[in-house]
Amino acid sequence: MIAIVSADRNWGIGRSGGLLVRIPEDMRRFRRLTLRNTIIVGRETLATFPDGKPLAGRANIVLSAKGLAGVNTVPSVEVALEMVRRLGRGTYVVGGQQVYEAFLTYCGEAYVTRIDADYDADRFFPPLDKLEGWRLAKSGEWREYAEVRYRYETWERGGIK
Repeated sequence: MIAIVSADRNWGIGRSGGLLVRIPEDMRRFRRLTLRNTIIVGRETLATFPDGKPLAGRANIVLSAKGLAGVNTVPSVEVALEMVRRLGRGTYVVGGQQVYEAFLTYCGEAYVTRIDADYDADRFFPPLDKLEGWRLAKSGEWREYAEVRYRYETWERGGIK
């Protein structure tokens, strides 16, 4: 399982129910990586998708205590993991904060789009640089979009793949 996230220098990922910044190249990368795979998402994050609907071309698993019509909704991590096993595809954990916290222990990698800024975030990704077992395995060159500097990082956790 792989976590995929866009985070600022303080691991901030969102504010008031939305992303901190939208970078078109990063959105295309997200699509390319997750297409034809399974994504695990929370109910609030699902609401931020176009028309609040599951993303096309992926098996969407929504972690929520409330059942949602027309969506694979699961009430717990355990049920989600069983569904992931049955689907037998690559799986990406795509947020939000509570979903990342619940599933990070099952992830062997994290694809982080690191934004070189400090935003006034109210949602955060677990700080991989402070968590035992995680290491920065690869760091790309800095890029820029509309005065926002960012780069792609791959983090790995020992013992999990």
